[in-house]
Amino acid sequence: MRCCFPWEVNDIGIWEDIKGGFDFSYLLDILLGVIPSLLCITLHELSHGLAAYKLGDTTAKDAGRLTLNPLRHLDPMGLLMMLVFHVGWAKPVPVNMFCFRRPKRDMAITALAGPASNVIITVVFLALYGALFLPLRQSAVGQYVLEMIQLTARISLGLAIFNLIPVPPLDGSKILLSLLPDRGYLTVLRYERYGSLLLFALMALGVLGTPLTAAINAVYQTLMPVAQESLNLIVKLFYR
Repeated sequence: MRCCFPWEVNDIGIWEDIKGGFDFSYLLDILLGVIPSLLCITLHELSHGLAAYKLGDTTAKDAGRLTLNPLRHLDPMGLLMMLVFHVGWAKPVPVNMFCFRRPKRDMAITALAGPASNVIITVVFLALYGALFLPLRQSAVGQYVLEMIQLTARISLGLAIFNLIPVPPLDGSKILLSLLPDRGYLTVLRYERYGSLLLFALMALGVLGTPLTAAINAVYQTLMPVAQESLNLIVKLFYR
């Protein structure tokens, strides 16, 4: 079967002119942000669903959310926020707390599973960055891969810290609410949907930007020795 293209041989010169005027680095920058973001939010939401499932709630499984398919977890606005600000959110995994044996405690564990998974991703990718630094730094493609690995670690950490903010509907609010008495817990849950308005207001006013960036930078610097130790190990094993 003959493959058909939208241009013929004589049109290739036109295509080359178009290609020559297009800045492909812009496309690479988009991919550099999209791929790590999709990975981080997918594993974040999957961790919520798996934790809930292990604690007795099958809601996420029944909704088809126990999957590595990022499209099932994608929230377009949340992804855009991650690309622009390196913090954002995904489509929340459905959870029915009344399926838990101990609703408040198990809800807090389920909420904590997402940020915890992102911290683990950060540590793993920092270790990967250190391990691959020497062999990959020699080429342009290798440097691009290193940049993507490092960005994945930072985006994942940003997602973890952002979601630990104790404002509904973020995970931190569910962890904090578990400390309330039962009556107060249920009362606050009734007004949880208004928390999104508060969150958007805080972000729009720039209240969260500076402290959030400072927190991410501080934790990231604390974890950076993981990359150094990984690099040291590779040097001892293969470069001596």
